[in-house]
Amino acid sequence: MTDTLELSHWIGGEKVGGALAGESLNPSDTRDVVARTPKGGAAEVDQAVQAARAAFPGWADASPEVRFDVLDRAGSLLMERAPLIGRLLSREEGKTLPEGMGETMRAARILKYFAGEALRVHGQNLTSTRPGVEIQTYRQAVGVFGLITPWNFPIAIPAWKIAPAIAFGNTVVIKPAGPTPATAEALIAILHEAGLPRGVVNMVIGDGDVGRAIVAHPGVDGISFTGSQGVGAGVAEGAMKRQARVQLEMGGKNPLIVLDDADLDRAVAIALDGSFFATGQRCTASSRLIVQDGIHDRFVALLAEKVAALRVGDALDPNTQMGPAVTEAQRDVSYNYIDIARDGGGRIATGGERLKLDKPGWYVQPTLITDTLPDARINTEEVFGPVASTIRVASYEEALAVANGVEFGLSAGIVTQSLKYARDFQRNARAGMTMVNLATAGVDYHVPFGGTKKSSYGPREQGFAAVEFYTQVKTSYSAG
Repeated sequence: MTDTLELSHWIGGEKVGGALAGESLNPSDTRDVVARTPKGGAAEVDQAVQAARAAFPGWADASPEVRFDVLDRAGSLLMERAPLIGRLLSREEGKTLPEGMGETMRAARILKYFAGEALRVHGQNLTSTRPGVEIQTYRQAVGVFGLITPWNFPIAIPAWKIAPAIAFGNTVVIKPAGPTPATAEALIAILHEAGLPRGVVNMVIGDGDVGRAIVAHPGVDGISFTGSQGVGAGVAEGAMKRQARVQLEMGGKNPLIVLDDADLDRAVAIALDGSFFATGQRCTASSRLIVQDGIHDRFVALLAEKVAALRVGDALDPNTQMGPAVTEAQRDVSYNYIDIARDGGGRIATGGERLKLDKPGWYVQPTLITDTLPDARINTEEVFGPVASTIRVASYEEALAVANGVEFGLSAGIVTQSLKYARDFQRNARAGMTMVNLATAGVDYHVPFGGTKKSSYGPREQGFAAVEFYTQVKTSYSAG
């Protein structure tokens, strides 16, 4: 165990304290209090919005080089401190230390990428239908954005929302996830150390009341949310009632198709990565393994062997391959779905038992369930844990139909040596992202991210697509 941090809100460039009413616990060892936190509410949100609105004109009109410098410097600082912050992330969220370090470096690279994007905002010169008239289009900052972020990527997702927002001249009020506020606060502190002007990025720590206050506040011009479908629906309704921009990312039930012609070892490695690393707590995780008859039994046997061999333990232990669930509630969700699958006729190929290790933590035994039906709850509802199920199919056509047969559509993968099926899958999988001979989880920071159906709503996140959400187009006419 290490020292307990005492966190504050960030409002107008200052740390704003309050009664330390909440705690962030180490899921690997719940005796370890990572941080004590204030509980913000509508009053703190209003102060933060007012600070963001006051900062907006100066920040929006600043040279893009100013925004470049802040983001680039913050990215460099984050890289320098990746060992320290990555360890904090793993201690607070439960990812293994390599995963925590990797996410921290990803956040740093996101900051640096959007530093460059601040200099690349462009418009068009168009020819009018009227002689002597010229037309230009250009992009302008929107205003204040409210950002509501999840716990499973506690520094990367705040970075990929904050960075484009401020790169294009907007200001921000962010609510970090309840279980992981210390990791988010580390990012906010680095941005200010890098020279961010007062009020450009504000953070209010708290529970759902903070999120609701951000969504309802008339001074917030747009909302970007990542979380569950149920909460996302409320966010969308609240934002649209007052005509604020809204962008939602709401999870997945991602299929991985394994065809008979697949390289078996490669297919197993892809499924193991996509389904179980990061404790399965990724919206892009491969939770449905749709396997063709001819390879099914061999695939299940080999994957079960690999899953059973995963070393579950303290996230900070260098020998650990899979850390704990982030909270007790999240741990219980995994075990509840295992019971649901078992009661529905699924067979536990490996796992499914309660883990008791030498430290009190929220550990889940990685679990593979076979003999499940496509419409079973285990195959239609998001578990968000180290639990994967297999569905046996006779053909590629059946596999594609099963893959498309849920209300989610974030990421979808196929393992095959057939160019014909790979190309057909890329065209016809109803998902925002497709993977051929790759895990469904694992995406680059410089390309668009998002899904179809109920996985996503609004413009894409990340990469060159982010400019669509965080700017508005102005069309300007002029005559000589």
